[in-house]
Amino acid sequence: MFDDFMLFVAVGFGAQIVDGSVGMAYGVTGTSLLLGFGIPPATASACVHAAEVFTTGVSGFSHWRLGNVRPALVWRLAVPGMLGGAIGAYVLAGLPGEEVRPFVSAYLLIMGGVILWKALRRVEGREAHPHHISVLGLLGGFLDAIGGGGWGPLVTSTLLGRGNAPRYVIGSVNVAEFFVTAVIAGTFLSTIGLTLWPIIAGLVLGGALAAPFAAKVAQRMPDRPMMILVGTVVVLLSLRGLLMAMP
Repeated sequence: MFDDFMLFVAVGFGAQIVDGSVGMAYGVTGTSLLLGFGIPPATASACVHAAEVFTTGVSGFSHWRLGNVRPALVWRLAVPGMLGGAIGAYVLAGLPGEEVRPFVSAYLLIMGGVILWKALRRVEGREAHPHHISVLGLLGGFLDAIGGGGWGPLVTSTLLGRGNAPRYVIGSVNVAEFFVTAVIAGTFLSTIGLTLWPIIAGLVLGGALAAPFAAKVAQRMPDRPMMILVGTVVVLLSLRGLLMAMP
């Protein structure tokens, strides 16, 4: 049991290093690793989101204290994001784990490709309009729940690609993610339950230990190499999951 707990501490540590360095991919990284350990998709997503309630809360509060948050943008993302997240968690909880595993791995493979594409190519765009932001939040919440991650890669990357100010995008998306994650975790709690507390506790402890190191990595390592590394890891883990799911 202690060895398993330390393993999940390491997973949480690594996922937080990634997320704290590039502002995204905690859920994608953590879920990919948990799936690689043989944990069912719904359980993996539930554990990651339960842990993220704590990590996103700290992150969002920090951004708010630093003035990186636009409340209007937060609620345009959070309200539809919570709705999409609840629907996604409810759908995933009702699906057989072995049957949905290939689809979740395929989704994570796509998200890994998106991260790589964003890292290798700068996309110039225009400011997003409010109705587009609501649709983006709804889709981001749904895919984040059903895939165990992807809010940051989808929502943050899209808003940055449309030309929005990075400081306010990252801060506002982080605050909105707290509300979305709390709803997703609550939906899983009411459907499949949150019984694997050693996993959740390990992820939380690992994330808390990694937070100060992640800040230093963010200071010293450029975003692009880190995103390339993250995208590559997610792609390889997802390909492994697809190969293991083949008959």
